[in-house]
Amino acid sequence: MANRTEEYRLALRKLKDWEPYLKKHSGLPGPRANLELVAAVVEEADADRLWRLSASADEFLATAGTAGLGRIALMEPETVMTWLRELASDPRWRVREGVAMALQRLGKESMPKLLAEMEVWARGDAFVQRAAVAGLCEPALLKSNEDAVEVLTILDHITQSLAATKDRRNEEFRVLRQALGYGWSVAAAAAPQNAKPYLEKWLSSPDKDVAWVMRSNLGKARMSGLSKDLEKPARPTTRAKPKPKPRPKPKLAKSAPARRQESRAKSAPAVARGSRSASRKQAAPRRSRPSR
Repeated sequence: MANRTEEYRLALRKLKDWEPYLKKHSGLPGPRANLELVAAVVEEADADRLWRLSASADEFLATAGTAGLGRIALMEPETVMTWLRELASDPRWRVREGVAMALQRLGKESMPKLLAEMEVWARGDAFVQRAAVAGLCEPALLKSNEDAVEVLTILDHITQSLAATKDRRNEEFRVLRQALGYGWSVAAAAAPQNAKPYLEKWLSSPDKDVAWVMRSNLGKARMSGLSKDLEKPARPTTRAKPKPKPRPKPKLAKSAPARRQESRAKSAPAVARGSRSASRKQAAPRRSRPSR
């Protein structure tokens, strides 16, 4: 890519009117824009040309000009960042990619400035938040643990916003979800121990889109080491239900004869054995002697 970019840079230096050349070599229409040519424009165009290209109706010209604005952001910070924030919601997805490239270029020049700006963008709409994620989550930018920790904080805020979103059937939500689907892994790989509490928190979220974001990040190769250390969210334990006490068996109803017999037995007076024997003796008749 570097060799081709250098060739384009040499060619552009010889031209007064760049637009016909850029359109011819843009690669569009087609599946892939000529990113080497975009990189050449970023380095070679002056501020006036970048402003003009970024406002073009042509998608490739606008993408290249937008990406180049990151190079002059420190010279005109307020004007450039305001325009980039507006372009972050452009209906052309390649122009939105140009915004992410511009932010990364700003981060290359001054990471503190980029972080300060993205803390503000993190409170914007879904398109603006998506640009912040794409601009910050670039491995080449996250060489410092301190910077990575700040990015984790911004991602946490944006993920909270994602989980609180009610209307999820739009392009803004889709692209933000997609960006978070890889952004967390980039920041976590740069500061794994700092990222672990955040990841454990969001892994236990019941929100289906947050769950998708976390699964997508854990599937990245750069997360292989950290994924093993992450504890699976503990499921709430349910108490075992106490076994019911066995009910006493119901007594069988006695038949009518049995009930009458029991009733007579209870009503009869109790007589001692000795008394019964004596009464039988008294009741017996006396035998008379036979006459001789």
